[in-house]
Amino acid sequence: MTDGPAESDGPAESDGSTGADGSTEADGSGDGRARDGSAPDGVRNAGYDDWLDRLATGDGYYLESPEGYGALPPRRVCPETGSTELSEEPLPEVGRIEAFTVVHVPPPRFADDAPYVTAIADFGPVRLTGVLRGTEADDDAIDIGQAVTVGVERRETDDGRVVAFRPA
Repeated sequence: MTDGPAESDGPAESDGSTGADGSTEADGSGDGRARDGSAPDGVRNAGYDDWLDRLATGDGYYLESPEGYGALPPRRVCPETGSTELSEEPLPEVGRIEAFTVVHVPPPRFADDAPYVTAIADFGPVRLTGVLRGTEADDDAIDIGQAVTVGVERRETDDGRVVAFRPA
C-alpha cells in the first residue's frame, strides 16, 4: 500500500500555545500552520512543500524503490522493503478515482469551500488524496473509476494550497 501526500515527518514546529479547543493561535486548526496553509514564520515542511511546489508546476513525481514500490515524499526509506535507494519518477498524468466523499460539514480551514468532494485517486504506483474540483459536489455526479488529472489549487476559505483533482 502507498502513502498519501498528507503524510510527512511530522507537523510543523509550533510555539505550543493552544486554545481551549486545542487549536493554535495561528489559525485555529491545531496544526501550527498559518491561515494560508504555510508553516508559521515561513518555515517549510521539508519534502512535502517541495513536492507540492513541483506538482504545481506540472512536474509531479513519486519515489520508487529498486523493487518497484511507489511512495510519496517526504520519504527516506521504502515503506515496503526498507530500501534507502529511492529514485524520483514522473507521476502519471492521469489517475482514476477509487473512493470519494462529499463533505457538507467541513473543518474550519475549509468552511467556505463546502460542500466539496474529497477523493482518493490511483496514479499507478501511488494513491493521492485531494479535493475533486470541476464537478458537482453530488454523489450522483461522480463515478468510481473516473479519470482525473492532479494539480495544486487554493482553498476558498483561506487561500491555502490543496492537492486538487479535475476530470481528465
